[in-house]
Amino acid sequence: MKKNISTNGNDSKKFKGEVRSPGVPSRVVHVRKLPNDINEAEVIGLGLPFGKVTNLLMLKGKNQAFLELNSEECAQTMVSYYSSVTPVIRNHPIYMQYSTHKELKTDNSPNQVRAQAALQAVNALHGGGIGGIGGMALAADAVGMGGATSQSPVLRVIVENLFYPVTLDVLHQVLNYHTICLYHVHKNNQFQALIQYADGIIAQHAKLSLDGQNIYNACCTLRISFSKLTSLNVKYNNDKSRDYTRPDLPTADSHPGLDPQTMAAAFAPGLISASPYGGAHAFPPTFAIQQAGLSVPGIPSALASLGVGHSGMAAAAAAASRLGFSGLTATGGHNVLLVSNLNAESVTPNCLFILFGVYGDVMRVKILFNKKENALIQMSDGTQAQLAMSHLNGQRLHGKAMRVTLSKHTTVQLPRENHEDQGLTKDYSNSPLHRFKKPGSKNYSNIFPPSATLHLSNIPPSVMEDDLRRLFGSSGATVKAFKFFQKDRKMALIQMGSVEEAIETLIELHNHDLGENHHLRVSFSKSTI
Repeated sequence: MKKNISTNGNDSKKFKGEVRSPGVPSRVVHVRKLPNDINEAEVIGLGLPFGKVTNLLMLKGKNQAFLELNSEECAQTMVSYYSSVTPVIRNHPIYMQYSTHKELKTDNSPNQVRAQAALQAVNALHGGGIGGIGGMALAADAVGMGGATSQSPVLRVIVENLFYPVTLDVLHQVLNYHTICLYHVHKNNQFQALIQYADGIIAQHAKLSLDGQNIYNACCTLRISFSKLTSLNVKYNNDKSRDYTRPDLPTADSHPGLDPQTMAAAFAPGLISASPYGGAHAFPPTFAIQQAGLSVPGIPSALASLGVGHSGMAAAAAAASRLGFSGLTATGGHNVLLVSNLNAESVTPNCLFILFGVYGDVMRVKILFNKKENALIQMSDGTQAQLAMSHLNGQRLHGKAMRVTLSKHTTVQLPRENHEDQGLTKDYSNSPLHRFKKPGSKNYSNIFPPSATLHLSNIPPSVMEDDLRRLFGSSGATVKAFKFFQKDRKMALIQMGSVEEAIETLIELHNHDLGENHHLRVSFSKSTI
């Protein structure tokens, strides 16, 4: 059966194939509730993280569109993800479902030229090995959003609402696609930075993709404009400036990386091209993360479709989650995790509380009564749930690789009064061991993936290296190396025999009483000894 859809009385698109139920998977996705000023590049952006977009029909009069992906599997991943994480464009929640048709057939009506031009630009760039930012920027040009090629490759970035600390490394993780130079300064209680990209096209799309996004949940908002400068001449690689093409530059700690005249010109904004996205624009969260070179939990094919290998995705996931990109990950509030494949003989609620508490404040833990290899863990918010999931999924605990996913539950229910559950459900909402209770806590900038090296702090003066070596080896684990911090002997690094041993000793010894009213604090370190 064939069916024509008319748009504005002129456009038509033929649907080829039998009519199907909206719940039946199809590689054509029906997108609804789009804002009036939506453009083709934005709609393509909804589908691009999940695979190649092979066709597009815009029904602007109805605030709808149809996206055809290259496979049914890609469409299923897209619909499944957006059913739990609602994409938002200029404060408009966008909804989607499978189309009742399995294929779009394009005609040559005049009003479809823009859609086809945008698609051709994206496909040509993907075919040439240029994906992500470059592809979408050229798609934007194809539909009349041009000017990127004449724009400066230098962006001026202001981070507003600094609730949590932002560093050069944080900013590089967000904006690292083809970043050449970074320079920053704190001014008027704002974090301001200059970022130079490889060319104006990439800078243009970085601006369009990330302007108005939050680095952390509901705070640290990016405001991005073009700088008057056309290049950055960085003299030092340190905490204020970095040239990623010149690792040989001296450090000269805390020395300004730019000369004063350049700085004065640098932080005066240039002419900002009129952006059809607007400051409140938010690409679908997966797309923004993808542009930052990050991984999206629950969408294994998002980066794979762009040719990113498993090791690159794992590294990207670790970087993303370490920084807690809730503004770029999910608009939903999924703060309950389902943890499966646990060792039912060894795991306890307190064990999971300590381990998952490295990545957020754990409110409640429930080990399932009839399936003790499964547990539900309620985190303080969705950001922390994403952090914990990205870091701990696949890690080994007591000889078994944990599987960590988002749960459909919104809370973990406590057992009813007088109902015995063998101590399998615990409420930790008032625990003094929460690491992130204090707003702006420095713990937010010290979140790292599980590693064999542990960071120890709050060590009393009377405790020696041998004491800590004995303590950490007491359960049979191997201690490979140890060293105190030179400038602060209250802290040390200890390297265990494996990541699994480090995880288990962290669980066992975090908050261990060392005497003199000192309780040991243990976390994962990014350093090695």
